[in-house]
Amino acid sequence: MSDVSPHPENSSRAELRLRQSERLQRLVKAIIPANPFWTRRFAEAGLTADDLKTPDDLRRLPPVTKADLARDQSENAPYGTNLTFPFTQYCRLHQTSGTTGQPLRWLDTHETWSWFEECWEQIYRLVGLRTEDRLAFPFSFGPFIGFWAAFDGAARLGRLCVPLGGLGSEARLRMLIDHQVTIVCCTPTYALRLAEVAREKGIDLAGSPVRGLIVAGEAGGNIPSTRKLLEAEWGARVFDHWGMTEIGSLAIEPADNPGGLEVLETECIAEVVDPDSHEPVGPGETGELWITNLGRAGSPLLRYRTGDLVRIDPQPSPGRSLLRLKGGIQGRVDDMITVRGNNVFPSHLEAILREFHAIAEYRITVEKRRAMDHLTIEIEPAAESADGERSTELLEHVRKTLKDRLHFQVDVTLAATGSLPRFEMKGRRFVRKSDLK
Repeated sequence: MSDVSPHPENSSRAELRLRQSERLQRLVKAIIPANPFWTRRFAEAGLTADDLKTPDDLRRLPPVTKADLARDQSENAPYGTNLTFPFTQYCRLHQTSGTTGQPLRWLDTHETWSWFEECWEQIYRLVGLRTEDRLAFPFSFGPFIGFWAAFDGAARLGRLCVPLGGLGSEARLRMLIDHQVTIVCCTPTYALRLAEVAREKGIDLAGSPVRGLIVAGEAGGNIPSTRKLLEAEWGARVFDHWGMTEIGSLAIEPADNPGGLEVLETECIAEVVDPDSHEPVGPGETGELWITNLGRAGSPLLRYRTGDLVRIDPQPSPGRSLLRLKGGIQGRVDDMITVRGNNVFPSHLEAILREFHAIAEYRITVEKRRAMDHLTIEIEPAAESADGERSTELLEHVRKTLKDRLHFQVDVTLAATGSLPRFEMKGRRFVRKSDLK
């Protein structure tokens, strides 16, 4: 079958599988033996390029982790050996945010960046982008990939794109209003920060033309309480999105079926497996998402362990057969903490804390005490709740709610107004005690 389709995301399962098989075969033949990283891994697994013909054949290849990539880039600085083509063919450089360790540098050729843009064309169709829409991108446009591909993808579709790098939050809000922006792409954290500044400056954000927020980079868009708060502050629909610098933009919450992410299986092969046994899990069970991207031959990833925990929705969206992840990303394998026998993810805590509109910001600190995880949460009251009596009532209400929901006592303390950090991109609200030293 041809890769050229007006709406490949609407393909049947049989069509998707055929597309995946054909593209996997082309990818493997392109990278073996041209790509030193993958040539070495294939040899270690006793495989040749002819051994991988279908998605099922991928199970013969061991997974690759971020630690594997970081080690390769450290030993073969600065870009590692996961490069298929001569260096002169690469034209784009990005790097990860470094929130979970050493930043990774990632290179793209003109062709692979074009593939990245094509992913966004599908994403924009799934969220119902309109001809008259105008998009704004309030991020720094630095080396972090952020929404670079979303910007280029929208421009490729002929939409007006408003870059908001290098501006303060108030100036960005004024630009949104002045240019009648209808779609904003940013992190949930920064969408909340812009709403906070809008209240401080008397800007009617809910009355603006903005009708949609495409949010990514962290939990938030899939957390009901955070989504409710965002939609109330902005008067706009929230669309959760998922991707990574290393693998591309590969999942979106569609306009016609909220409450889950649809994976662009036209552009990747997705596996949901038990993180310990590496065996596939069934619908409704929690597993780790592994990705093989099919359009980034310049620096490809096969069976990449994303570290993200998801659940397969047994019911795909009507009219489509794409893999659907119920509730979006559930948490990260390396973020889970165990407090008094209870497994807790930061997203669980955010879901509770965002129910309190009187909380302007928060921070979760974890430390070891007698070899066990101990949790402390700092909450910063909003300005209107910062006086002594109201803040004390808020503190007690939060403590009681956390205990009722989590079934154990959490240390909750008050932070002074404006004392906790604000973030433009990903929020760093979950920290280990050593990170604060």
